[in-house]
Amino acid sequence: MTTTDEIVRSRYVSLTTYRKDGTPVTTPVWHVPHEAALWIVTEAGSGKVKRIRNNPRVLVAPCSLRGTVAPDAPTATGTAQLLDEAGTAQARKLLARRYVMSRAGNWFARLVRLRRPPMIGIVVSF
Repeated sequence: MTTTDEIVRSRYVSLTTYRKDGTPVTTPVWHVPHEAALWIVTEAGSGKVKRIRNNPRVLVAPCSLRGTVAPDAPTATGTAQLLDEAGTAQARKLLARRYVMSRAGNWFARLVRLRRPPMIGIVVSF
């Protein structure tokens, strides 16, 4: 099994983005493998989106729910790209298929008419 295969099979990945000064910032995220890339959805105003706009280079590793990366975990360097509105909608559908909690959260938000922050999709290519 290749490094990328191990990362794709994991339930959560640790996405490392880089500040302007080069400092790494790691965040655990849900992901969906699609078209030889990882698709991720996050809030449009989040720090990781701002960092990706400045520097699209990212590091990805499998992690736990809390973001703990095992010392011997495989890592892969990739390039992140922010998606447009149509791409984000597709990423949200893919994520909802894989994660039950995503579907439940979306359903609940519609039920009680919660105002949710704008979302944006991210595609990480290796």
